[in-house]
Amino acid sequence: MKVKRVVIIGALVFVVLVSVLGGAISDRLFGFKPLDFLVKRQTDGFRVNSLEQKILNEESIVISVAEEVSPSVVTVSIKTPQRSVLQYDLFGGLRRRVEGGVEQDIGTGFIISEDGLIVTNKHVVSDSESSYKVVTKDDEEYDVKQISRDPLNDLAILKVDANGLKPASLGDSGNLKVGQFVVAIGTALGEFRHTVTTGVISGLGRGITAGDPFEGSFERLDDVIQTDAAINPGNSGGPLLNSAGQVIGVNVAVAQSAQNIGFAIPINVVKKALDQFNKTGKFLSKPFLGVQYQTIPKDTAILNNVPEGAYIVEVVPDSPAEKAGVKAGDIVTKIDGEELGENKELSDVIGSKVSGNIVSLDIWRDGQTLNLSATLSEFSE
Repeated sequence: MKVKRVVIIGALVFVVLVSVLGGAISDRLFGFKPLDFLVKRQTDGFRVNSLEQKILNEESIVISVAEEVSPSVVTVSIKTPQRSVLQYDLFGGLRRRVEGGVEQDIGTGFIISEDGLIVTNKHVVSDSESSYKVVTKDDEEYDVKQISRDPLNDLAILKVDANGLKPASLGDSGNLKVGQFVVAIGTALGEFRHTVTTGVISGLGRGITAGDPFEGSFERLDDVIQTDAAINPGNSGGPLLNSAGQVIGVNVAVAQSAQNIGFAIPINVVKKALDQFNKTGKFLSKPFLGVQYQTIPKDTAILNNVPEGAYIVEVVPDSPAEKAGVKAGDIVTKIDGEELGENKELSDVIGSKVSGNIVSLDIWRDGQTLNLSATLSEFSE
């Protein structure tokens, strides 16, 4: 009787071992998951089903954002004036060739009002002699009737004659975090309309020199968002979006010497500019001093026995600087008491002023320090 009981127990143990081993084999070879009822599956400390759920959630977010916002994103196209030029041919002598007159996609924008206001970058629409149009997701085309350019922030407002357009929702860039998930939509390389890319916020408060190879214009921008979401030439002016589908930035530039480094103007900067535009019908004017300069850093100053500051290369005729008595060869050491050098350039200080301000300039000239006053004017393109 005792032997019989031992045999029965041994048989039960064998059955359990076979079941466990069989479950493990079927789990690995065929993807069955019978063991999940007994033991929680672990992969690097996370349950696989949790990881799968996370991937599905992320996919759903991207799809939802793309479907929601794409109708608010437009492609910006340019048509340059047609002109006739003479070209020398080695075999046929002088020949006349026609240039221009062909439309080309050059950038992106997004709708901010039902009646046809669209935000893009200023450098996308910088050619005042050309005509522009925008193309929506469903291939509706609208001629741009009016362009208002913001000289401070590389922004522009386009006006088209339309009704019933779908505006994008503007978010808040004041509480962004490094690592935050983002989506970009735009006309990549001026060829692939409504390209959707994803990434994270890689950095905040960056300073860059922005531009676009299609237009060839460049300018300095500060306090921009850095992202690893793929941003290519042609994406300029398009929206950078959070997971709720709100615009948190305007894509503006890409680092040419690196991969996955793009930049966007924070949407709060855009909203502030829009408030001014809505109140007055124009953007804040850019203050203008009227000098071309080179910054003298500390090491160079010591070697040449001159002070740090902004070395004036050229003074614009009839500018505030010329009227104040500034001359080529001067070194501006201070503006309103703020010392200039490699950590604070002349353009930084002037950019913080507004047209009409009277600024005090400390000038080093031929070993002597002079104090001059200049009234800043409004920058005119």
